[in-house]
Amino acid sequence: MASFRWKRKIGEKVSKATSQQFEAEAADDKDLGDDDDATWVLAAKRRKEVLLEDCVRKSKELKDEGANLAENRRYREALVKWDEALQLTPEDATLYEMKSQVLMSLHEMFPAVHAAEMAVQRNPRSWDAWQTLGRAQLGLGEIALAIRSFQVSLHIFPMNPEVWKEDLSWARKLQEQQKATKTESVQALAKELVQESIPDYDFESDEIVAVGAAIAEKEKALSAAKTMVIVSASGTVETVTEQDNCSATPDETLFIRAR
Repeated sequence: MASFRWKRKIGEKVSKATSQQFEAEAADDKDLGDDDDATWVLAAKRRKEVLLEDCVRKSKELKDEGANLAENRRYREALVKWDEALQLTPEDATLYEMKSQVLMSLHEMFPAVHAAEMAVQRNPRSWDAWQTLGRAQLGLGEIALAIRSFQVSLHIFPMNPEVWKEDLSWARKLQEQQKATKTESVQALAKELVQESIPDYDFESDEIVAVGAAIAEKEKALSAAKTMVIVSASGTVETVTEQDNCSATPDETLFIRAR
């Protein structure tokens, strides 16, 4: 029968010095790994910052190029530049505001309103964006909305004479004209309905004259012969016709005369 033997642990033959050396090397490797991770994070963060700076710089260059093109009335080319800039800095409200102005110059009012709304969403404190939005809304005929946009612009920058004296006053004048036009239209429509409800008869036509003559002859014949219904005391009913020139005198026994 085989005898039972105690199994030694694997680490029992490893010397204490060797074990300590191994632990020290493992700690050094761990520190190096932590340093590498921190270095990589910092490098990635710095790379991102550089990339953002490059995007902002390139976007500003494209914005300036588009502004120069717009000043020379090369509006389509300016829009291309600003669209490229928006790919780099999509949160730049100024680009949307400038784009809206150019679209209004091209008489594209719906895209102009949309671009101005995007500018207001990205920077609600920009009085320029609200002013441009109001002008675009006026181009669509939305006078009430335009007045509100101009009022918001003045609330942000109350000392702006351009919005106060030009944009807002012009919008209110258009609103008054619109109300007056609506009132005139309603009055004209009511007048047309009244005229249509009362036919315009020609009372001097031959047909009307003939009908009138026939009615007159009939009334003349009826007035010449008057008919009376006489009821006697005995209850007898008698119809008597009176002529104008020889009128009949009823009997004394008659006491009820009905027409």
